[in-house]
Amino acid sequence: VMGALESRGVLRRMSDMLEMLMKRMDILARLENSTDFHKGDEARFPLDRFQPAAGLMERIQAIAQNVSDIAIKVDQILRNSLLNGKGMEGRRDQCEVPRDPKYPDCAGKVEWMRARWTSDPCYAFFGVDGTECSFLIYLSEVEWFCPPLPWRNHTVAVPSPPPPPRTQVRDLARLLELIGTGKESLSFMKKRIRHLAQQWLRAARRLEQRLAGRQRDQKHILVHIGFLTEESGDVFSPRVLKGGPLGEMVQWADILAALFMLGHSLRVTVSLKELQSHLGVPPGRGNCPLTSPLPFDLIYTDYHGLQQMKQHMGLSFKKYRCRVRVIDTFGTEPAYNHEEYATLRGYRTNWGYWNLQPSQFMTMFPHTPDNSFMGFVSEELNQTEKQLIKANKVSSMAVVYGKEASIWKGKEKFLAILNKYMEIHGTVYYETQRPPEVPAFVKNHGLLPQHEFQQLLRKAKLFIGFGFPYEGPAPLEAIANGCVFLQARFNPPHSSLNHEFFRGKPTSREASVSSQHPYAEDFIGKPHVWTVDYNNSEEFEAAIKTIMRTQVDPYLPYEYTCEGMLERIHAYIQHQDFCTTLSLPPSPRTKTPAMQSPPSPLALSPNSTHLVWSPSAGWAPQAWPPVASLQVWVSEPQHTCTETCRHHGLVCEPTFFRFLNKEEVFLQLSIACDSTEYEMNHLYPAVAENVRECYLQKEPLLFSCAGHHAKYRRLCPCRDFRQGQVALCRDCL
Repeated sequence: VMGALESRGVLRRMSDMLEMLMKRMDILARLENSTDFHKGDEARFPLDRFQPAAGLMERIQAIAQNVSDIAIKVDQILRNSLLNGKGMEGRRDQCEVPRDPKYPDCAGKVEWMRARWTSDPCYAFFGVDGTECSFLIYLSEVEWFCPPLPWRNHTVAVPSPPPPPRTQVRDLARLLELIGTGKESLSFMKKRIRHLAQQWLRAARRLEQRLAGRQRDQKHILVHIGFLTEESGDVFSPRVLKGGPLGEMVQWADILAALFMLGHSLRVTVSLKELQSHLGVPPGRGNCPLTSPLPFDLIYTDYHGLQQMKQHMGLSFKKYRCRVRVIDTFGTEPAYNHEEYATLRGYRTNWGYWNLQPSQFMTMFPHTPDNSFMGFVSEELNQTEKQLIKANKVSSMAVVYGKEASIWKGKEKFLAILNKYMEIHGTVYYETQRPPEVPAFVKNHGLLPQHEFQQLLRKAKLFIGFGFPYEGPAPLEAIANGCVFLQARFNPPHSSLNHEFFRGKPTSREASVSSQHPYAEDFIGKPHVWTVDYNNSEEFEAAIKTIMRTQVDPYLPYEYTCEGMLERIHAYIQHQDFCTTLSLPPSPRTKTPAMQSPPSPLALSPNSTHLVWSPSAGWAPQAWPPVASLQVWVSEPQHTCTETCRHHGLVCEPTFFRFLNKEEVFLQLSIACDSTEYEMNHLYPAVAENVRECYLQKEPLLFSCAGHHAKYRRLCPCRDFRQGQVALCRDCL
């Protein structure tokens, strides 16, 4: 859909192109008739290749004539339209740009429209035709930079909201239809959902019984898996059957199953065209807002999908981005998320700088408290299955974690030691020839279907990692099937500062990647998980001997069961609200008595080591998690808030930073401040004790559990957590 001038221009260009095509055909015909052209060349240039197709010439001439006729008719229609609407146009052309202090950007936007309104067909779609009034109508009724024109009819029909989602009949066949077909990645996800169907159904019934009588809002949810779209390259689908990474697809399959089992109304897209259709993107190049209000309460996507939405939603992206949840395996720390700060301080990467609330990013493991922990599920065994596994374990059997041959390269020393005690099995992908990186004494099964891999794990005693891949689902599956997981300790810990894999990701992960699987090391530990120095042959060999003698039961943390994931996602959907802004207290340079803050609701704990929410505060804000779970601790220098809270058996809770970002909190903790400043820094609030300088946070998006410095002791907001469910506090349900 184009404006008048653009329509004429397009038709004129079409006519010119057709004329040029006919000229070239004519030249070709003359060449064909030339005797010099054929001389000595008949063998190389078959004559029929250059025979002028008379029928084709006639068609081109007919098309050219039609285009010419259309151009004449368009001109006639436009002239008649201008004559008939002369009175109205008189009024429309008399529009003046309003000077309204409530709309300070109006004049600048009109100026931009004058120069650029033909740059995107979406403006003509919304009625912009080059007149001043059409600019103002668009900028006041489609966008919101100018005040409404007084002569316009303002009783615009408000589109009716989508009907509330109906209570879902939990038939997973319906979900499989929604996911669609056509990609190996989708087939993998559907097989996984089918395999776990009964576990999802049982878990949903148990959670429903526990939540009986509680408010449960049913949402309209769009799930757009951006990394599987052709526009993003979709490098995953072709590698599903060739040993490629499956962790992301495992997680997306489980997210879809959980949302469906919680009874929400879903739409699933894996193509840009479907995304545009569901969102209501107008035709054009993505500069205009959506054609109608967003019909979804929530959108789950990834970084690729986020980029696609920004490119095609125009101003609507900024308006609706609070409804987005970004599935982000390794996490996005606040310092990388804040565009201005990341640019100024050297934290800018290809993936960060979105200025979202950090909790809108959802990770595979709970390694970044600034983000929400989404997770995935592992198959849960009943007691009979557990006993059967224990009875059939082969204490001298090991399975190596690594489907790609490159992971085995340079590991001959470890494998030789392991081979002295155990029969080693591998699942390395190959097409015709056994990979040379896999020693001859290893029994390589090739790439196994998921159920066959599970059977292998149920017999094996040991599942051993060689340092890569990081933080995948396989170690949890192995532990759930009764294996001991042995992994290397990294010294120093891997991070974006010293390791290529993390470089460019929007997270530093300083000091947190101390092993191949930090969650298994920190949250599970011995006897199920052993983390040793692989460079110390004696320690490595001693660990293998001890593991062979150690009896372990199959173990799966509650948060990785179907019920645990349903519980967590239910809590997020019911309680997380990123569309309601929470303001920080003002940051005046000086305070008059009238500007004094109200008394702090925090109080010293009975043992005077930290602050808690005072029972006598007399009020409690509408916060989630509830403020009763808050504890304020002061870090040691060079310690993150994540480490500080964990040291006290707690987790860092960034939503609580706003309650301790106050000058009086330093006083309550007996911290002397000669000066207090508000600044933009992801380490604040903090104190530089050697110079008695205190700092408060100026930018709420930079509140961060991550980050440390030798100069600062940080104020850290910590909370308790439910046993087996670190994402939720004890009273969070």
